[in-house]
Amino acid sequence: MPKAKPAALAIHGGLWLGRKGKKFVGESRIALLESIDRTGSITAAAKDVGLSYKAAWDAVDAMNNVADKPLLIRATGGQHGGGSYLTEHGHRLVRLYRLLQSGYQQLLDQMQAQVHDFHKLNELMKAITMRTSARNQFRGVVKAVRRGAVNADVILDLGEGLEIFANITNDAVEDLDLKPGRAAVALIKASFIVLSPDANIRVSARNQLRGTVTEVLAGGVNAEVKIQLPGRRLLTAIITNEALKELGLAPGADCSALIKSSHVLIAVND
Repeated sequence: MPKAKPAALAIHGGLWLGRKGKKFVGESRIALLESIDRTGSITAAAKDVGLSYKAAWDAVDAMNNVADKPLLIRATGGQHGGGSYLTEHGHRLVRLYRLLQSGYQQLLDQMQAQVHDFHKLNELMKAITMRTSARNQFRGVVKAVRRGAVNADVILDLGEGLEIFANITNDAVEDLDLKPGRAAVALIKASFIVLSPDANIRVSARNQLRGTVTEVLAGGVNAEVKIQLPGRRLLTAIITNEALKELGLAPGADCSALIKSSHVLIAVND
């Protein structure tokens, strides 16, 4: 089988997290922390990732100095000798970085797929930098447009089996030049989303997106609930604290997001 030709133009990038105006952690430092976690030894971890012992300790000191809490604890002596261990804060940092890296890699993959079509690449970049008050912005491709007398149902394919239904005017369909294959963005305000722990409930809302609660942030009156959807897409909903208590939503719980098609806005980038 002939080898696939490499792309004429390849996109690469590195993800760094900053803190207090300084570079905090990147791939090499995260790999070092992961190796320390596996081996329990900075000496072994340094060898594993190709660093000198001094360079490894300098990296650990630099991270601990910038972090708000220690990332690593070094135990010395004792019956079983010393060792180095990640703190719970260190474990959380590693998990956060790997989650962000996954989304970052998805972005690079999308850009790489379109690098030979600079028009499409330009569209992608404009979608990423588009500024709007809607908390939820989902990029997809128009799958179908079903016109009625006044309004039209637009189905946006988001990939990974996800579809969003929007009901907009026929005039808007014409103005946006919406047709199958057209790239578009679905905009959904967080306050327009109704949540339910039940699956496949019978409601008039055309959109029923099933996912898992990843985070709940309670405020004075309302709470922000983040839901992980298929394809690593994150949906944010705003509900009252009373509703949050009644629904019993907490991280790890399955949840359905119900959205009326009339509450979904469609945007394009030209």
